[in-house]
Amino acid sequence: MDDAIRAAAFKWLKEKTEIFGDVLDYRILREGFIYQGNRISFLGPQGIWKPQAMELPISITSIPDGPYADSFTKDGFLNYKYMGTNPNHPVNTRLREMWKRQIPLVYLYRVVEGKYLAVWPIFIINENQENLSFLVAKDEMEYIQERKENFVADETEDNSRRSYLTVSVKQRVHQRSFREKILRAYRSQCALCRLKHVELLDAAHIIPDSKEGGEPIVSNGLSLCKIHHAAFDKHILGITPDYTIKIREDILQEIDGPMLKYGLQSLENNKIILPNRTIDHPDRDKLDQRYREFLDAS
Repeated sequence: MDDAIRAAAFKWLKEKTEIFGDVLDYRILREGFIYQGNRISFLGPQGIWKPQAMELPISITSIPDGPYADSFTKDGFLNYKYMGTNPNHPVNTRLREMWKRQIPLVYLYRVVEGKYLAVWPIFIINENQENLSFLVAKDEMEYIQERKENFVADETEDNSRRSYLTVSVKQRVHQRSFREKILRAYRSQCALCRLKHVELLDAAHIIPDSKEGGEPIVSNGLSLCKIHHAAFDKHILGITPDYTIKIREDILQEIDGPMLKYGLQSLENNKIILPNRTIDHPDRDKLDQRYREFLDAS
């Protein structure tokens, strides 16, 4: 029955993430779905979560600054800490059984309070009892199924593929954490035009993350709709250190349709919308650096 529930759980998650994206609300994950009269939830009081109807866990959860110091290794894999310090705690024993049988799980990472990045399938691939942790990797079900059907195993290829996939999870953790923190700070609206449809909003870096000073922190970010994000990146608009919006001169002189007039030209000399907390306001030095790039491009 566990296998059937697990397959249904992955299908349910796929449907939900197609609707809401890969960051899901706590209430959605906590409520889960009904399978043959049993509620299958993905979150519970324990980070290693097993619904009552299942023999083995359905998910593992990481919480930044929580009681367990989960971390990524240099090879890109996830070190996931035991429940407590006893290797033979029943919860740890269940994960060990999943490692032996190569049974997939869901990984949930809390990006902000009440919201979780959902990643699946993930597998336990090793254990370090001295470090009180399991080694976890992302994989793809089609590869696992192919190996089972063809009885072919290439450990080097498996490790390389899993390392690549798990590194991408680490990148998504940082990207989604930054996005959710920015949207929350700006009350889920564009800082320039007040558009409130989150599916059309981006977390824009003031200093790009590829440059020095481009940290994924709220003071280095802006909540921008996709049009204004693209315009900001291409130096069609700039923002001064005193939070004033400036439009490139040639764009101001251009005559076109309503999108240009109301979407860009009308923003000239407006002030951006700021987060409620002063600590979350855009860093003036970073804005100054970015605004000088805008002037050079103009």
